[in-house]
Amino acid sequence: MIACVPLQNFQLAIQVNMPLLRRFAWIFLAAALGVTGAAATMALAPASVRTRAQGRSPATLDSVLHELDTEAKDFHSLTADIERTKVTVVVNVKSTETGEIWVHGDKMRLEVKTPDPRTILRAGDTIYIYNPGLQRVEEYNLGKHRELVDQFLLLGFGSSGHELRKGFLITLLGEPVLDHHRTALLELTPKSEQVRNQVSKIHLWLDEASWEPIQQKFFETGTDDYFIVRYSNITRNASIPDSRFKPHWPKGTQRVRPAA
Repeated sequence: MIACVPLQNFQLAIQVNMPLLRRFAWIFLAAALGVTGAAATMALAPASVRTRAQGRSPATLDSVLHELDTEAKDFHSLTADIERTKVTVVVNVKSTETGEIWVHGDKMRLEVKTPDPRTILRAGDTIYIYNPGLQRVEEYNLGKHRELVDQFLLLGFGSSGHELRKGFLITLLGEPVLDHHRTALLELTPKSEQVRNQVSKIHLWLDEASWEPIQQKFFETGTDDYFIVRYSNITRNASIPDSRFKPHWPKGTQRVRPAA
């Protein structure tokens, strides 16, 4: 049986980053997690890359985007632990959820483990949100929302500097140290009015040892609220079975689609 739910529930997907929204979040997402992710990323980077990050001259915006162009050519997949914290400023309330993310091309699976287990899967033009407690999966066709999702889903993961320039006005805010690791901090202002209606700007911390994102901060439009995504235990170009991205759910699961 296929039930109908209000289309505004699609906002759930947008807030995942998911992240990504990508490119991430709906991002939960791009769409990240305890700042300890910097240490994990440094450990995964080759010695030559670490030496480059430690010994080179101060970054410029052009040099950072060039590094992203170079790294994007070799990006295929990624797995990581993820932590997303939503901050509602006016009442000073924070809520945090944690999980694990798998990415391959434009496919993404996010397993939220705490506090409310659920699975968010993107396969092609469809996003699935599976709630095991309700034995229900909601299915959303991206349709006209694809631009919004692609702006955030996997933001920074495999994104070239050229792709970022197409979607955002970019400013290099500096090279702050995050958990003892040097990062390049970019401020991204969406060019698309549709995207700006959801998120006014994004701060993106890139580990200069690997040029992977280790933290993202999304500023919601019209409020002072924001959410921070942090990644840890990052594995780049991991071998991920294709079955991980198949919309297979337990027998008896109710399928729910948004109303037109």
